[in-house]
Formats: sequence, C-alpha cells, structure tokens
Amino acid sequence: MKKNWLWPVMAAGLLISACGSETGEEATEETKESAESTEQTEAAQTSVDSAAMELEVPFDGTMDHVHGMGYIEENGGLYFASHHGLKVHRDGKWAEIEDQYHDFMGFNATSTGFVSSGHPDMQSGMQNPLGIKRSDDGGETFEDLGFEGETDFHEMAVSYNTHNLFVFNPQPNSEMAAGFHRSDDAGESWQQTAAEGLEGKVSYLAMHPDDSMMIAAASNQGIFLSEDGGESFARITEGELGTAAFFSEDALYYGTYSEEAALVKRDLSGDEQEISLPDMTEDGVVYAAQHPENPERLAIYTAQGHAWVTQDAGGNWTQILNAGQVQ
Repeated sequence: MKKNWLWPVMAAGLLISACGSETGEEATEETKESAESTEQTEAAQTSVDSAAMELEVPFDGTMDHVHGMGYIEENGGLYFASHHGLKVHRDGKWAEIEDQYHDFMGFNATSTGFVSSGHPDMQSGMQNPLGIKRSDDGGETFEDLGFEGETDFHEMAVSYNTHNLFVFNPQPNSEMAAGFHRSDDAGESWQQTAAEGLEGKVSYLAMHPDDSMMIAAASNQGIFLSEDGGESFARITEGELGTAAFFSEDALYYGTYSEEAALVKRDLSGDEQEISLPDMTEDGVVYAAQHPENPERLAIYTAQGHAWVTQDAGGNWTQILNAGQVQ
C-alpha cells in the first residue's frame, strides 16, 4: 500500500487545510474508605477549575475538522479544537464550550489554558481571522496576542509551561515576513528563524514544555528536530511520512506512516521505543497528547476522525471517537 494515501486526507481538512473564511461553526468500612480514596485521587488528578466547567454543556454529536488536541492542566479535560468550537472529554463524558463556536486552528493546550488561531464565531464580534488568541479561563475570554484580522496560523507550536511560541506565517503581515518565526516572551515580540534543513510541507509543529529551543516538525518528508529554536532542523526519520509530533517533559512522541501507522517515543538522549496502537486501516495518528500528571495516560486522534485514550502507555486503548461521532 502506498504511504502517501494519508497526505491527501490530511490536506482535505483534518489537519492542515484552510477552513475558509466562514465562521461558526469535545458496603464494608474498608470498601467505603477505598471508594473515598479513589474519589479523592480522581479529584486531585483532574484539578477541576469549576469556573471553566460552568461554560460546558453536554455534547452528543459529531465533530469535524479537528485542528488540535491536548490536556489542559487547570481543569483536567482533554480538549479537541474543531470547526465548531471546543469539545471536551472528561471522566468518560463529553461536553462542549457553550456559545463559543469559533473555528479553531493551530490549537495548543497549555498549563493554564490554550492558545489558538482560526476564524471567529459570527456572533463574537471578533475580526476574521483570529490572529493568535490565548484563553486562561476555558474559552470564556480571550487575550489578543496580535494579528487579529490579518493571519490565520495553521502551524503553531506553544510551550506548555513557558507559553513561548513558534509559528509558520503563510504571508507577510504587520510584524512578520512570510516564513517561520518564534517568540521567546510568550507573544510579546517575534524574530524570524531560518529553519535550515526543514523539508517538505509542514503539517504540525511542537515545542518542548520547558525548553523553547527544542522544536519538532512533522512534514510529508518525515519528522524533523531543532535544538536551537528553529534556526536549523535535522531529520530523525527516513522514508516515512511524518504525521504528528508532541513533547512531554522527557520525550518526543511522533507519528509516522509508511505501510502502516506508527507512534514512537523518543527520549531526549535519542533512544526510541514504538508505542502499540489500536487496530487501524488506512489511518494514521495526526495528534497525540499526554496527561500532565500521568505519563502513561495518552490520547491520539487520527486522520479518519477516530480518537482513543490509554491509561497504560498503549497497553490497552479505549475508543472515544468513531469517525467524529462521540462514544
């Protein structure tokens, strides 16, 4: 089977395509003590931000055009950025952020919320495109980091803890020439980078949660790694389509596709191990995420609109999306 079947699927809108300028549119005492302990543990893991959760309403439908996924530490939810707003998977249930149906692009979860680009909901009063927006209250309000009405950033990486950024600018705007740029002060200022050695059409960018000099890129030529803030990149795969990239504190997780999908964990010394994936047919991982408090708790989203979560680093997977339909 040819490996390049996946790229047209991604280019059709699941990962890198423009969504257009349309707006709008995740007993005994011992038993009693054990149950109480479990509840306390789950509460500690989710660290629920009740103010953000007040924005959520139950969701039981289909989401399309997902352009990012990640765990937000403040409220413990797994967020999906879709063509019709944010959908949240938490404790086995689905919700969506009410009255905030922006078409999110370049979405990145952070330790306090998320950063995204895209197109605004028609009722929001925001200019189109969004430029770069940050929300630290689950999507109720947004801080403008610039370029509203100018640029929709599809390829954008944000450091989970430092909130520094690395973006691809498709055409000149008021502050940037076309090309790759980074911000070492969480969006206050920008500088262009050479991105030497980075080849192919880039579909996804990722930045280390603490070291903003460490950046990964997935392209149709493979997976590339930079350790100098995007000035230069080195290819770390051979003969495979790069489909996904995500940094934890101690490793880079990357997705590839050749004869079949693969997800690899590469520690910062360069040692690699393949993560077992659920059964897939002509499908590949386009987003991956790791829970910030549990390194064995992973989530993946695929080009065919499926999503799975695992509590044991790939030993067992539970499907939570089937072709975009919540499970």
